[in-house]
Amino acid sequence: MFPRATSIQNNYSFFLFGPRGSGKSTLLKASFQEKAMLWIDLLDPEEEALFQINPNELTHRCADFPPGSWIVIDEVQKAPKLLDLVHKLIEEKKFYFALSGSSARKLKRGGANLLAGRAFVHYLYPLTSSELGDYFQLQQVMEYGTLPKIFELSDEEMKKKFLQAYANTYLKEEIQAEQIVRNLPSFRRFLEIAAQMNGQPLNYSKIARDIHTDHSVIRNYYEILEDTLIGFHLPAYDVSVRKQQRKAPKFYFIDCGMKRALEKNLDLPLKEGTYEYGRAFEHFLMTECFKLCQYREKDESLFYLLTKDDVEVDLIIKRPGKTQLFIEIKSTLQITEIDCKSLQEMTLGLTNTKAFLISRDPHEKRMEHVHALHWAEFLKLFQDEKL
Repeated sequence: MFPRATSIQNNYSFFLFGPRGSGKSTLLKASFQEKAMLWIDLLDPEEEALFQINPNELTHRCADFPPGSWIVIDEVQKAPKLLDLVHKLIEEKKFYFALSGSSARKLKRGGANLLAGRAFVHYLYPLTSSELGDYFQLQQVMEYGTLPKIFELSDEEMKKKFLQAYANTYLKEEIQAEQIVRNLPSFRRFLEIAAQMNGQPLNYSKIARDIHTDHSVIRNYYEILEDTLIGFHLPAYDVSVRKQQRKAPKFYFIDCGMKRALEKNLDLPLKEGTYEYGRAFEHFLMTECFKLCQYREKDESLFYLLTKDDVEVDLIIKRPGKTQLFIEIKSTLQITEIDCKSLQEMTLGLTNTKAFLISRDPHEKRMEHVHALHWAEFLKLFQDEKL
């Protein structure tokens, strides 16, 4: 098992949300298998049916447990009514609960009891480069992503088949089985287009025309992707919150391999120097920064900036009480002054700001106020909070 960066508690109940296959069950087993007095796996169809029909089964199973007992419920969104009993057992019996799920959407939309502060909320995502350690290979990660199962497969064909199956499983079990959308063929077409538009400003109306639906449906589809933790929005940056909301956000899938599977590009190798290679490199670094910020739980906010003259800053990270980071991403092996020009002009004279150019160039450079770093060194400094 890989060491995970998320900070789950051993003295307070918690939810652990994450996309399917991100390692939630593995992490819970490593942390609570010996400690838990009761383990309920709602991926088991019989258990799911039983607890949906009779939630009070939970009370019967733990009737004789002492205060302070740990109870694990895996995929709790499959039986939301259990949460009323969980609430009661935390209050009356002083039990602790570890509650995992691949989505809080069904719980929120169904008005489920989210325990009102009686349980922390943590997230688990596909592996980061630091969690992978010596297993990390940039080319492999950009092509096949970092879902833990990928690293159990040595054959590339098996990796492709796994990712294809993952995409189908998401559709069948997360979308169809939970009846999240009525028109599954339309959503399937949307997924392919959304993957193709990964990292680009969203044009809901254009996507709607492509799949013959309304732009409000497309907005809802993107909300589904975010609610099921398949990806995240990157808002446009502006000092005015009102103006931020007017500008089109970008959307990134949480995993490079997941994105390539959904756009059906797994058979196309990424070649250095190509446009697709550059996009994949940017995608990888975006997900790394997003995951590190989520794990730190410090209210950091991520944005991108695009001016009216089409000058772009790939990533801006606002950090409470710290300087904001303006980041440009280049997949090149050799950074030059030309690569820094736009970032230099955009950040010249800005206060409380640091400018970074991240690339595959192994040599650290200073170009006026822009600091050029190899991507791995930047991530290490960012993770250690030394920027």
